[in-house]
Amino acid sequence: MFITSKKTQDAVPIHAVKITEWKNWLHPQPSIVKNQLITTDFQPKAGAYQLIHDEEGYLRFVIVVYDTENMIPSFGHLPTVLPTQTYYLEENVDRADLACVAWLMGAYQFTNYKKAEKTPATLVLPANMKEKPLEYFNSALTMTRDLINTPAADLTPEKLAKKAKDIAFICRTATRTISGTTLKTQFPAVHAVGKGSENAPRMIDLEWGKNTHPRLTIIGKGVCFDTGGLDIKPASGMLTMKKDMGGAAHALALSQWIMQEKLPVRLRTIVPAVENSVSGSSFRPSDIIDTRKGLTVEIGNTDAEGRLILADALTLASEDKPELVIDFATLTGACRVAMGTDIVGLFTNRDELARDIIQAGNDVQDPIWQLPLYQPYKTLLKSPIADLNNMTNTPYGGAIAAALFLEHFIDPKVDWVHLDLMAWNSQALPGRPKGGEAQGLRAIFHYLQQRYSNDT
Repeated sequence: MFITSKKTQDAVPIHAVKITEWKNWLHPQPSIVKNQLITTDFQPKAGAYQLIHDEEGYLRFVIVVYDTENMIPSFGHLPTVLPTQTYYLEENVDRADLACVAWLMGAYQFTNYKKAEKTPATLVLPANMKEKPLEYFNSALTMTRDLINTPAADLTPEKLAKKAKDIAFICRTATRTISGTTLKTQFPAVHAVGKGSENAPRMIDLEWGKNTHPRLTIIGKGVCFDTGGLDIKPASGMLTMKKDMGGAAHALALSQWIMQEKLPVRLRTIVPAVENSVSGSSFRPSDIIDTRKGLTVEIGNTDAEGRLILADALTLASEDKPELVIDFATLTGACRVAMGTDIVGLFTNRDELARDIIQAGNDVQDPIWQLPLYQPYKTLLKSPIADLNNMTNTPYGGAIAAALFLEHFIDPKVDWVHLDLMAWNSQALPGRPKGGEAQGLRAIFHYLQQRYSNDT
């Protein structure tokens, strides 16, 4: 982790200047500073930085301009663009907590298959900040990104279950994995989606905490690779489909974070893990499959498989009457069209939940926005020969229709939040390297911290 609580003698100061205070800060600076800024044509925009050297050419300090509304892009690039050494914030920085978060986000590199191109710089924590909470966040961030970035050949449903078991071991709790005939009987939709792959499907189920605490269930869509099934995707559509288990990555990482912080909840984490593959045993368009709830589903499109495995997971989650269920899923391209790639789409059966989670996201600059569970669109999911169709016959409202499909499988008495996310950066930005991304993770954890205090 490239943050430390120990300040060394050779640590370089960073003068972080709020963009609205730039002129006031610059005015009293000595000529050596002003001249270096002039000769480099420095423009005081959010995220702009400048190395300031003394007369002998040694690095004296760094100037960074920041915007309190955009802390991640203001600080996220610094670990990889600054010389590899230790730095500290010279002045009190507004939202220094987010500056440190941004630093960790920017220091991340996926090194499982390739050596790091550069060792990131290290930031000394402000005196009033503790290292452990950032360590837990960094572990969750790294886990999410690493899992999503890992190729499907090295992250099968079996290996995803092994990761859950490792987390359970670290956090001193238990997990179980259901597969084979038992899976087929108890979770028929999960089995139907995954039976076309030589990497067998499974249901991962982790539990932690005291029975006297409020019950919280987190679900993650675990499609380890999605070819689209017999309704096969074009080659370009499969290039990023190792990320289709992004929901599972979020669920597992968030669960570890909750356990490490010891939030007073009775936690259950459910991950249906499958590969949606093409073979002679793959499920077919127009097949009718069973679900754990007993509803039958006509398959309008085998590429709408995520909602099928989540249906069984939501049914399982509802059975022990939790106080809150949150599911993460890379579910629909329609949500990306509506929200873009950076914003997580939120659906919920409780509007007050949406308001609180959106505010939590705004607090930590992790954007989430609500889309409606517009009930009249349920007619789009009708089937003449089954209880439901997994696909509509219109290109419009796809994210809403998918959420409405899921709503059939959640107990209406249970508070439920469905998060439809991209989990991927298509281009590298400050604090957001290209590849797998944690989206909504900080927002949801912040919300849960507020909802469940540590007072037990």
